[in-house]
Amino acid sequence: MAISLKLSVNGAPVTVNVEPHTLLVQLLREHLRLTGTHVGCDTAQCGACTVHMNGRAVKSCNILAVQAEGTEVTTIEGLSKGGKLHPMQEAFRQCHGLQCGFCTPGMVMAATALVERIPHPDEQQVRQQLDGNLCRCTGYHNIVRAVMKGAEAMAEAEGDDVSVQSLAAARAHAA
Repeated sequence: MAISLKLSVNGAPVTVNVEPHTLLVQLLREHLRLTGTHVGCDTAQCGACTVHMNGRAVKSCNILAVQAEGTEVTTIEGLSKGGKLHPMQEAFRQCHGLQCGFCTPGMVMAATALVERIPHPDEQQVRQQLDGNLCRCTGYHNIVRAVMKGAEAMAEAEGDDVSVQSLAAARAHAA
């Protein structure tokens, strides 16, 4: 028996009918065709399916779609605005924080949530906070550099000059 859900996805209202056992990742990929959210392990271990739900990074393979009723969900597709990459997406591109790209959407979503929660993370905080997101290609060094650069760019976009200086120093230390 299908259940009708109402939620916001990437800023747009969505009403969709799903089976009670449908996972949030299935809703996004199969029902809404937002395939940037990847299915990696189906056990909440790898983080490839990370999205924001009400501003918090969550692993969408571990959440039933019905649990998203009334929430605001943001996927990797919802980060860029007006055809321009989000500062964190751009930082991953500039710092070569990806290779095969499979983990990248989840990493970027986890990183943006981290920086929104901790605007001035140091290298250790970045490594600790991304612990639940696995990459099998890069060795994490460039990912950490990308998150530090992304944090700096996000602070710049917010007009936080003091943050930009301290983040630049932390990023230089991480390099």
